[in-house]
Amino acid sequence: MPSQHDDCLFCRLAHDGAHVASTKGFVAIKDINPKAPVHLLIIPERHVDSFREIGEFPAHDVKRMLEFVAETARDAGLEDYRIEVNVGAPAGQTIFHLHWHLLGHRTAAHSDQAGDLTAVTEL
Repeated sequence: MPSQHDDCLFCRLAHDGAHVASTKGFVAIKDINPKAPVHLLIIPERHVDSFREIGEFPAHDVKRMLEFVAETARDAGLEDYRIEVNVGAPAGQTIFHLHWHLLGHRTAAHSDQAGDLTAVTEL
């Protein structure tokens, strides 16, 4: 497993959480306090405090992370969605482990899965 901090909630969730999607180095989980009908968190397994330190990832890993965000959105039935990254406490960051918020509404084709993201498979 990449660099982990024992006291970091997202390090533990990346390793042992209920993942709705995963790929080498990255996982997606449901947000426990959703702000939209679909609200997922994309978390790198490697601990990096915030987006400020994105340069600690090799360029190909940054590309793979962004591709994973897009694939997870598509597999969750989202066509139009919002991606958010809070950087620093004043901006709303409460967990200091880089993560992306993926928020949106399902398309009609996915509406039969109302709230069930178990259909999202490992990528």
